[in-house]
Amino acid sequence: MKQFPLLLFTLLCCFNTLAQQGLDSNKHWTFHFQLTAINQSHTAFNAKYSGYNSLLNTEEHQKLSLTSTLFAGRKLWHNAAIYLNPEITGGAGISGAKGIAGFTNGEIFRIGSAEPKLYIARAYIRQHIALGNSVEKIEAGTNQVAEIIPANRITITAGKICLADFFDKNNYSHDPRTQFLNWSLMSNGAWDYPADTRGYTQGIVAEWIQPGWAVRVSSVLEPKKANGLQLDYKVTKAHAETIELEKNWTAKQPGAVRLLFFHNLSQAPTYRTTINEVKNGDSSGVDVYTGGKEWKKYGGLKYGIAINAEQQLSTTAGVFFRASYNDGKTATWAFTEIDQSVSAGINMLGSKWKRPDDNIGLAQVFNGISKDHQDFLNAGLYGFIIGDGKLNYGAESITEFYYQAKITSSFFLTFDYQFVINPAYNKDRGPVNVFAFRGHISF
Repeated sequence: MKQFPLLLFTLLCCFNTLAQQGLDSNKHWTFHFQLTAINQSHTAFNAKYSGYNSLLNTEEHQKLSLTSTLFAGRKLWHNAAIYLNPEITGGAGISGAKGIAGFTNGEIFRIGSAEPKLYIARAYIRQHIALGNSVEKIEAGTNQVAEIIPANRITITAGKICLADFFDKNNYSHDPRTQFLNWSLMSNGAWDYPADTRGYTQGIVAEWIQPGWAVRVSSVLEPKKANGLQLDYKVTKAHAETIELEKNWTAKQPGAVRLLFFHNLSQAPTYRTTINEVKNGDSSGVDVYTGGKEWKKYGGLKYGIAINAEQQLSTTAGVFFRASYNDGKTATWAFTEIDQSVSAGINMLGSKWKRPDDNIGLAQVFNGISKDHQDFLNAGLYGFIIGDGKLNYGAESITEFYYQAKITSSFFLTFDYQFVINPAYNKDRGPVNVFAFRGHISF
């Protein structure tokens, strides 16, 4: 972590130079920057036993994660633009980001190692294709050049992307840099969305967008190993498809509902097959769950469905609801070990207490796993996120509260509290109190 200030200073200097040259004000360019630091800790809690992937039952303090991103964009030809996002990450989560399926820091999944690393997070081209004569004006923003685009259009995006930028979006529960921190609140928990360790993949997304509704489809790469950093380029054997239908409305107060389907093919084995192999004295496939072994058996299929809804109640408040399910037979390969999830919450702006740029959020999420997944963990086996050596199954319940205060025009400070019952679905461990402070700079 000693190198992080130097890397961060270099990135800030580059951004400042570009800003001084006036490129951000040029209609053909956009430049934005973010830095998010999260310091998390948890109290001690009761645990009858612990395993390799358990949350430590002793107190943990000062677990710091840092992410810093430069968002650059440039117009190309008509209705087309290219985007590039250099990113620096470093730090660690509590217990090495293990021991809770709905993990408590949504930024830590972007961090492949404790030492700071510089890499390209996103690099993609976007092309709009007009299907009518009506247009709409889009202001410049993060990964968005200022442009006038067709209101009825097909949009094609190809390159290195984060699939959550396109699917399962929600105005009240989606961004751990400014909203809820929990993994199962930033996206539907049972959607094993394809990505490398840092949350990115490569592929193509096609969107048919009209006022009032949208349809999105994608085909992208899966990681080569479970929760691995390398992507699998054997595209005929390993790939992931996602489809989302969105309906939105503006009558009285705006709202939206989204229905998502996913189909993933990878080298992931099934829980039941692994249990049977271990019983017969063959443990050669166990390491695949931790991402520690090169695996050459393709055919692992995971599929599921998710729903995501939001409704603005007033100019200062809105609510959301999510529910998701996957078949629960094949090992989780990319996101986290959740087979069923339901969440709901509310967000309010601080206008009533004369802090209109502050916001406060409260949410509840329940996560569960399949019978095969339960038997796998109870047999003393491990996934890449959870595993206590034994399992006394109970749904994982997480309550999260946060208050985000605007300190300056570009700096926000957040206090976050999460109460976790049955961490990693184990009634023999917990409950645990998790506290965090988040600093976020954006301009």
